[in-house]
Amino acid sequence: LHMGKTMKEDLTVVVKYIKQLYPPEFNVFSTYAELYHNYFASQAKKNAESHLEDKDIYLLLSWVHNIYPKDMRKDHVLAEELEKVKLGSLLPSSLSKELEKKYLDSEEATIKNSLSKCLDKEIQRWKEDKEPEKLNGHFQSELLAIFVIQSIYSGQKRAKDINAAVGEELSRRLWQELPAFLRSYKEAFEDFKEKSKKHCHYKPILIANVNNCWNFRDYVEKNMAEKDDNKASILSTLSDIENSGFDVLLQQLFVQLKPIYKRFTENKWDSSNEIMNEIIKTTSKHISEFRTLKDPFYHAIVEKIHARLVKEYIVRLLKRKVSLKTPVQQQNLAQSISKNAADLEAFCTSNGSQATWLNSALPRLAEIIRLQDLGAIKIEVATLAKTYPDIRKKHLEAFLCIKANLSRGELKSILGYLADTTASTSPGAPLFSNINMS
Repeated sequence: LHMGKTMKEDLTVVVKYIKQLYPPEFNVFSTYAELYHNYFASQAKKNAESHLEDKDIYLLLSWVHNIYPKDMRKDHVLAEELEKVKLGSLLPSSLSKELEKKYLDSEEATIKNSLSKCLDKEIQRWKEDKEPEKLNGHFQSELLAIFVIQSIYSGQKRAKDINAAVGEELSRRLWQELPAFLRSYKEAFEDFKEKSKKHCHYKPILIANVNNCWNFRDYVEKNMAEKDDNKASILSTLSDIENSGFDVLLQQLFVQLKPIYKRFTENKWDSSNEIMNEIIKTTSKHISEFRTLKDPFYHAIVEKIHARLVKEYIVRLLKRKVSLKTPVQQQNLAQSISKNAADLEAFCTSNGSQATWLNSALPRLAEIIRLQDLGAIKIEVATLAKTYPDIRKKHLEAFLCIKANLSRGELKSILGYLADTTASTSPGAPLFSNINMS
């Protein structure tokens, strides 16, 4: 700092007062500038070759890449004259590169270490007998995400302040470090999930950690290039944590629903409205606790519930437990399915499900049961297959057992039509592929 200040002030005096006292051919300013620069460079080299602390390496690199060439040599009084002198860098390129590597290695190790310590503290917080704090009605455990993001951002900014190339290299290293850190976070989360089921704030802590993923996701989406392989890895790990949390949160609900769904076929689809009301009532109790999830995750979990409710209903229709021979019987069942479908859709939509792709599945199946004309049935089957390209012959064959008045030839004709229509369609959102017929 002293040398820099002295050089800047003295050269300013040379420009303003001394230069004009000499003939132009003497190149007085050039002589002064070179002498000052050579001395400064020799001192910088001497420092660079000695043992430096991390902060000293950073300061020296800042002088070499930033302060000396920008603040001093671009000074409005000196810039024009210095441009004519063509002074070199304060350090030889090889020595500068060596210092940059030391700085980058040290900075990467420091940030990695601080992230690891932060995760350890977060794990300790999970073990405390304390409910996570709420922000805007959502459980949060945001200290981890805030610290990690700030550590990465601050490291990137410090490096970028040296120069763009150093900034890019540290960014590249830290973007590689983040997936590794999140994998450690995921392992810790899984460990807590498996071993702490009796923790009195078990679900709130799971919800807080799912919510935590949003901060990481948002930061990565905004700051990482699409083509960066680390981005896909990070988003995949975050999805794993989110889905892992959802699975546990939904476990109890799905266990409670299973025996209720069984009653559809046990009662031969009589009282199906009462059964559907019970399904909605049971689900509603659980949905209220999911409102402590941040909005994107709340919508995601409600859509998972929506998909499961529709899927389980279809599973009961494919159980081959009901065989109806008359059109009137089939029409009555179709009417019940349509009513159940409408109630289910209204419930899920009112609770925030945006999975509109699920809404036509049950009404289309009801229509296939209701129709008696073979051509009309085929058209409905084709429409169903177009909407849900993952439906397979085995699904349709099990479903058509309900229509006991179809001849073997008619059945074969309908099934053959499905094979033709699904051959060229690409798979959309999965519904039937989640239903195992083995």
